[in-house]
Amino acid sequence: MKDVFSVKLKRRRFAGQKKGGTLLGITIFKCLNKEENKLTDCAIHLNNLSEDHCQSWFRRLKEILNGFQNRPKSLKVFVNPSSHKREATHVYYEKVAPLFKLADIKTDVTVTEYEGHALSVLKECELQAFDGVVCVGGDGSVSEVAHGLLLRAQIDAGKDTDYVSKPVRAPVPLGVIPAGTTNILAHTLYGIKHAVTATLHIVMGHIQAVDVCTFSTPSKLLRFGFSAMFGFGARTLALAEKHRWMPSSQRKDFAFIKTLADLKPEECELSFLPLQIPQEDCQEKDRKKKEKTKKGSKDQWQKIQGHFLNVSIMAIPCLCSMAPRGLAPNTRLNNGSMALIVVQNTSRTEFIKHLKRYTSVENQFNFPFVETYTVQEVKVQPRLKSGPDAKENTRLNAASAEGNHPWNIDGDLMKEASEVHIRVHPQLIDLYGVNTDDLESSQATCNCI
Repeated sequence: MKDVFSVKLKRRRFAGQKKGGTLLGITIFKCLNKEENKLTDCAIHLNNLSEDHCQSWFRRLKEILNGFQNRPKSLKVFVNPSSHKREATHVYYEKVAPLFKLADIKTDVTVTEYEGHALSVLKECELQAFDGVVCVGGDGSVSEVAHGLLLRAQIDAGKDTDYVSKPVRAPVPLGVIPAGTTNILAHTLYGIKHAVTATLHIVMGHIQAVDVCTFSTPSKLLRFGFSAMFGFGARTLALAEKHRWMPSSQRKDFAFIKTLADLKPEECELSFLPLQIPQEDCQEKDRKKKEKTKKGSKDQWQKIQGHFLNVSIMAIPCLCSMAPRGLAPNTRLNNGSMALIVVQNTSRTEFIKHLKRYTSVENQFNFPFVETYTVQEVKVQPRLKSGPDAKENTRLNAASAEGNHPWNIDGDLMKEASEVHIRVHPQLIDLYGVNTDDLESSQATCNCI
């Protein structure tokens, strides 16, 4: 019964007849595992013309199904109609809603109208009326809803939301229905971009605890999130956002090529606190190749200064079609650590070689200009250029919101001039899904770059 999610009485009805009809038996709806991590639903028909027998079996099966505690009965749903090719509304009403209805899940749907709409709704709505929250959209939409859920949890707990050193957990799980371009969180949870698979994970109540980061300045909390990029990844997103009038795929391709053509390093100081590893595990883990996991005490902060093409801080593996192994394949969903990936200044040719490695099974970090660390905290302090490049830097800063540096946080653009402090908080939120390590295959085909 663990794979069954619904049971219905089967009746024969005439055209236009909505109630009653000749009883034919019971139909059981089951979740099936398919190839490539896909889930699908199937119907099993049990024929029996006895009203008493069918009603008795129907009641008993419903009792069993109601006994699965993690399966939601009521969901708050956010649909972003502007995601990707504006397909989120179609995806929800054609693929997701019918399965929710079949599983007798009540829904309250909000179709978002502007950026920050979901956040404002989450701050005010009665979350205790729901067993979970679902977002239908891309990475930016999911990031906003996850941030809203966790921010609401801090408000309800009476915490100061300007500075959250020890945040409380989100009150309900979050479900992710992929309807964007990259869909990193969906790929990481399900191993595939497939709306029906994502929906069935929610219906079946598959819950996975996931680590979350806080992104803060010295004076305020900026965001809850799962991953961030500073440098090339953020500049690419900032340029794409300036060309919103272009179709999604063209906009991102244009921004990628343009940023690559104008490749410039960021001068900054990185401070990080390495992950504390139990003594018995130190010799076994992360000795291979370039992975530099280091032991540390609470006071053993390390610093790197220099010019960096890109800095990535990721608490989850960040799988996607463009990176089937993940942008940070050495981290996990809930191991209490972040991957810090630092790409030093190098030639455009070498940087492109590094980027191409993400699309293959080769180690994308096996370059002399790439360093990786497993950390608990990171501080990124941008530096203003001096000397011959000062005028150029002034021009760039004027064009970049008065010196604010772009950040790509879960596909969402943020700009900040001061130091950004990133902390990982273990298992801060529950997501509907599974750990891709437990799936038979988490590989995806890729035809990019």
